[in-house]
Parts: sequence; C-alpha cells; structure tokens
Amino acid sequence: MKISSAILLLLLTALIVPPAASAQENSTKLNVAVININAIRQNALAVRSIAEQIGKYRSAFQAEIKKEEEALRTANQELSRQRTLLSAEAFAEKRREFEQRVSEVQRKVQQRKVNLDKVQAESMGKVQGALNKIVSDIAKAKGYNLILRRDQAVLADASLDITGPVLTALNRDLANVVVAEPEK
Repeated sequence: MKISSAILLLLLTALIVPPAASAQENSTKLNVAVININAIRQNALAVRSIAEQIGKYRSAFQAEIKKEEEALRTANQELSRQRTLLSAEAFAEKRREFEQRVSEVQRKVQQRKVNLDKVQAESMGKVQGALNKIVSDIAKAKGYNLILRRDQAVLADASLDITGPVLTALNRDLANVVVAEPEK
C-alpha cells in the first residue's frame, strides 16, 4: 500500500510539474545591453545647449541681484548715518522699512531660483523623452529585452555597450533645446 501511494504521488507530481526542458523552451532568451547615462548627459549637444542657456539666465539673474544687494548696502549705510539725526521712533520706522526691503529681495532671489530650476527641469525633460524613445527604438531594432545603466552593472563586456549609438541618435534627433525664459 505504501509503495502504490508513493507511485501515485510520483505520477501526479510528474503530471503537474512540467519537465525542465519544456520550461526552458517557454522562457525568453535574455538579450542584454548597457548604457552610460552619465556620458550621454555630459556629451549630448542638447544638454550642453541647455546648460549654456541656463548659464546665461543665471548670469543675468546674478547681475540683477548684485545691483539689489548694492542698493541695500547703500540704504543700510544711509540708515546708519541717519541714526543720530532721527528720533528713535523715526529711526525704528526706517529700520522696519529697510528690513522689509531685505525680506523682499530674499523672496525675489528664492523665487528666481525656483523659476530657473523649473525651466531647466522642463528642458531636461524634453531630452529625457527623446532619449527614452531612442533607447526604446534601438532595443526593438536589436532585440534587447533588458537594458541596464552602466553605473548599476558590476561588470559588462564592451560589446554590450550601446552608449555610442544612442548618443549619435540623440545628437541627430535633438541637437538643441530652447529653454523658456524663467519668470521674474
């Protein structure tokens, strides 16, 4: 009785669990590539274009802020000079006005930084969208079913690297991105 139940269990297991050869036939062949995203971000024409435009906006912004800071320094020196000439109440009022002006400049600096970061992120989003499409197209054309970032792979043969073709396609398809002027 023990032998027949063991045989029955063995037969049922054989029917339920597919053989290893059959499982291998159903599995997809793994075709892997790696991509160096950092190299693409450093060398892509569109990214360089964005960096140049953001740099110009940042320089103009810094020049404007420098003027504001100089005006605040001048106003602070004038306030210090008037300290002995004004009554305590008049001086306190002038000091409060000056501090409000400083707060306004600080708020303006913060808002400009947020606006600059926003247009930079929007522009880089365009590059990322184009990059995603290019990588997807290359994966379909070459039959890749797994693409890893180079910085996340411990070891990868150079023949698996698709960075060059991706960068070439990105530079061809999106050489320049116009960065919108940040709000003031």
